[in-house]
Amino acid sequence: MQEPARPSRRPLEQTSMQAKVAQELRQMIISGELPPRSSLSEMALSQTFGVSRTPIREALKQLQIEGLVEVRPRVGTFVAVPSRREITELFQMKELLEGAAARLLAFRGSVPVVDQLSATMAAADAAVRAGDSERYEELVHEFHDLIVVGADNSKLEAHYRTLMNQLAYARLVRTSLAQPGRLSESDREHHRVLDLILAKDGDGAERVMREHVRRSHQALMAGMDHDRYHD
Repeated sequence: MQEPARPSRRPLEQTSMQAKVAQELRQMIISGELPPRSSLSEMALSQTFGVSRTPIREALKQLQIEGLVEVRPRVGTFVAVPSRREITELFQMKELLEGAAARLLAFRGSVPVVDQLSATMAAADAAVRAGDSERYEELVHEFHDLIVVGADNSKLEAHYRTLMNQLAYARLVRTSLAQPGRLSESDREHHRVLDLILAKDGDGAERVMREHVRRSHQALMAGMDHDRYHD
């Protein structure tokens, strides 16, 4: 009797190297170290990472699937620049996911992550008083991340991580917070979300979180319009 065909597998070392390269490139794009429209040469990246072009090529394919990389046939590979429509659609999904996360966390009651949120807000208040936008930006990420983790829903968190990668959110939140008065407005909105979570008001927490995400999106669009006008 003929033996069943065995599925082909790539060597584990190659697969692991591809994952490491993809993670490093992903972080460089999300942080802004590789800015939008940057050219991504397989040869140059293989020299940078000290690996062959094969894991580089596979990593770029993965990042293309995630929406972080754009491949232009016969031209090259570049860090993707999401269109206004794509940003709007991604923020609509962000609103849904973070609203749901705030609701789920509120219903969980007094769990340790709520104390972490309170500590984060105390640090954020200090950053706003000091006018330290860079530190506040870090705390924005921490605040939203804690709410998603605190929802204790692995499926929601997985979708959220993919979404945030596609947004390359670090560079977008910078534009949003640069708008006049947005730093203190954002801080007040975070406090309202936290107050409702502490009150175990899931419906209210979801509503206010969704409003906050919409306001962040509006500030971002205003910032992008300003930057484009002054380029």
